[in-house]
Amino acid sequence: MKKLILAATIAATVGLSTSAKAVVKNDDDSKSISYVVMNQFDADFSGAKNVTWTLTPTSQKADFVLNGEQKTAFYSLTGTFLGVTEQVDYKVIPDAAQKDIAADYQGYTVAQVIKFEASEDNTSSFYRAMAVDAPEQVAYFVDLKKDDGQELLVRVNQRGSVFFFKQVK
Repeated sequence: MKKLILAATIAATVGLSTSAKAVVKNDDDSKSISYVVMNQFDADFSGAKNVTWTLTPTSQKADFVLNGEQKTAFYSLTGTFLGVTEQVDYKVIPDAAQKDIAADYQGYTVAQVIKFEASEDNTSSFYRAMAVDAPEQVAYFVDLKKDDGQELLVRVNQRGSVFFFKQVK
């Protein structure tokens, strides 16, 4: 169940990140984040800068910069590390997926690609929640937009298979 909630959180993150770029959050929820999560984050992402914490009804989330890359780490409410996301270039997804997206989603343009890397402990649970049998640790969420305002997300696995994920608009 928590993996399904994580998937929804990722979808929301992808859908909102484009519009949120203009908004700067001056404060964060760090006082509400568990001590265990703060310590685990410090160990997992040593050297992270500009860390902003968000507590949602389903997760504890850290937005941060590490080695010049903007990332987001997700933790369950009980403190389990679930995974990390980062925006990547469309070219990094498998060629087969790029061809399938071009054929199956004609008229759409790629707005952004978010790479989600599940923690090793949560990989199989995450993919069960995604209704996929693949025990892969990495998935890509591709945000596709049309000129008429339609927007959707597709999920791409490491083997290049493309799956419809969510209608955004």
